Amino acid sequence: MIELVNNWISWTPSLLGGLSISLYLTGLSLLFGLPAGLVLALLDSVKTKFVRYPTVFIVEVGRGAPALVVLQMVYYGLPESGLNFTAFFSAVVALSLTTAAYTSEIIRAGLNAVPLREIEASQALGMTNIDTLRFIVIPQGLLFAIPALMGFAILIFQATALTFTIAIPELLSRAYRVGAATYLYFDVLLLAGLLYLMITVPFSGLVSFAERRMGSHLG
Repeated sequence: MIELVNNWISWTPSLLGGLSISLYLTGLSLLFGLPAGLVLALLDSVKTKFVRYPTVFIVEVGRGAPALVVLQMVYYGLPESGLNFTAFFSAVVALSLTTAAYTSEIIRAGLNAVPLREIEASQALGMTNIDTLRFIVIPQGLLFAIPALMGFAILIFQATALTFTIAIPELLSRAYRVGAATYLYFDVLLLAGLLYLMITVPFSGLVSFAERRMGSHLG
């Protein structure tokens, strides 16, 4: 037990460095993916079939393709077309695409949850459709979607572990490096799992709190 604790102490700085990269990847993926998801949600609500059908196709393909497949396609596939991305940039692009596809449905559900009477009231006040969308539908729709979006943020944080396949030195990748050097895979992966839990468990509590607050607000 003492040896395990000593090993953990010596490995922690390296794993914490990997954890910071995982969090950085998560933040950038959400930063670019959420606005793209909002755009897809809005396009999916357009009645014109020439706009809506391609949007639905993009969303369904994005949701159906595993994140690992998207990551490999971006990293290995795009260079064949002449686009050479770094591993980190490829990871951000792939995770942002996955985020956009999944969150578009979450955001669309939030937009549809806006009470119709509020939209009708804005129209009665003479607001244009654009103003109704900007000041009524989008703000409230995003508010309704917050708990689900927070839950998805946990999933995308966990998905950053997939980037070890393209040699990004995130948490899991560094854990494997330590394991390869020491052959103590179980010990180091146990520590990596605890570091993941250190982020996901408190954030899951925030999600539950947001859901309760939103439930009381809607009530």
